[in-house]
Amino acid sequence: MPDPIVWSLAWPYFLAAWVFGYLIGSTPFGLMLTRMAGLGDIRDIGSQSIGATNVLRTGNKKIAFLTLLFDLLKGTLPVVVAAEWGPDQAILAGFGAFIGHLFPFWLMFKGGKGVATYIGVLIGFCWLAETPWPLAAFAVAWLGTAAIFRISSLAAIIALIVTPLVARWLGLVQESELLGLLSLISIIKHHANIRRLFSGTESRIGTKDEA
Repeated sequence: MPDPIVWSLAWPYFLAAWVFGYLIGSTPFGLMLTRMAGLGDIRDIGSQSIGATNVLRTGNKKIAFLTLLFDLLKGTLPVVVAAEWGPDQAILAGFGAFIGHLFPFWLMFKGGKGVATYIGVLIGFCWLAETPWPLAAFAVAWLGTAAIFRISSLAAIIALIVTPLVARWLGLVQESELLGLLSLISIIKHHANIRRLFSGTESRIGTKDEA
């Protein structure tokens, strides 16, 4: 049982780490970049998501790439910075960044599905643990599933399931627990995709209506 005196001293740092991650994670780079490029409101086209996949529907590959890059960084940066305060703070900052992307207060708590930011958090953990294997597991699971089925949402879901299991197998206990929670939340956010998968109507990679 945690010592209440230690907890009383530590909780402000835990809260600060989570809030720090949330504020960075909630920054809607996809919306900001498309508006700055004169492409309008990204929420009015395609899947209405602010993520890189929907930004790509504008036809501007550069802005889509920048959106992906910043969505990755807003997962990695909080983890790496908060790690200077301690491993628990790194975990909380990563959680905050992920939740911020899914539920940004700037956009009335309507965000994306979190896959890019999840990968960013994963990169941060791999960097700190000095192991590439959880990230490699995500990449292999995604690429392998995408190559076989040509469905990006299914590839993401499989990768989200595999990654925390591999992290656990490698002995990254706290990280695997957080990744498992993030995976569950992201899979739930894919509920519309899952319904289409079961009905056989989910879009395949390369089609214009891919969501």
